[in-house]
Amino acid sequence: MTPRENGSEQEPVIRDNRKIDPETLAARESAPAPDETADTDALAGAATQLLAERTADLQRLQAEFSNYRKRVERDRIAVKDHAVAGVINELLPVLDDIGRARDHGELTGGFAKVSESLEAAVGKLGLTSFGTKGDPFDPTVHEALMHSYSAEVTEPTCVEILQPGYRLGERVLRPARVAVAEPETGGGDVLDDEPAGA
Repeated sequence: MTPRENGSEQEPVIRDNRKIDPETLAARESAPAPDETADTDALAGAATQLLAERTADLQRLQAEFSNYRKRVERDRIAVKDHAVAGVINELLPVLDDIGRARDHGELTGGFAKVSESLEAAVGKLGLTSFGTKGDPFDPTVHEALMHSYSAEVTEPTCVEILQPGYRLGERVLRPARVAVAEPETGGGDVLDDEPAGA
């Protein structure tokens, strides 16, 4: 074998890319070259991997946006609730004055209509009053201003409501200020039981 003029010692590779077989005159099925198949498989694998990465990125972004929307909505509701509570806190002394006027029979005429409108408006915002005579004393919602003992009660009880409490939804804006009576314990002396076996 003699070296070729261009310095290559290999024989030229000839590929028959004709679509018709010259001997049978039948159409040939074109098969991709081995290099093309490997390239196509590599490209398909890379495209599949890239698609999976982009899909994961989109899913992550969608989850982040969904969380952001929920957080913004929660913050918006919290700001609204805080603003409503601030306004109602400023109106509590006015509601106390209306209650005292009602208790003394001074709530008449146009003032009665205005007070009813105000109470209805704050009621629509979720304000409710609590604290009635005879309620069991609950230190989470009652503030005891007076204390006494009574034979008429069996547990610490609110015997007088000095100032009603107010809730806005589940949130206590102001505890009810009350007078509390506890059951009498036999003159206030604590009796020690004798230890067992003495």
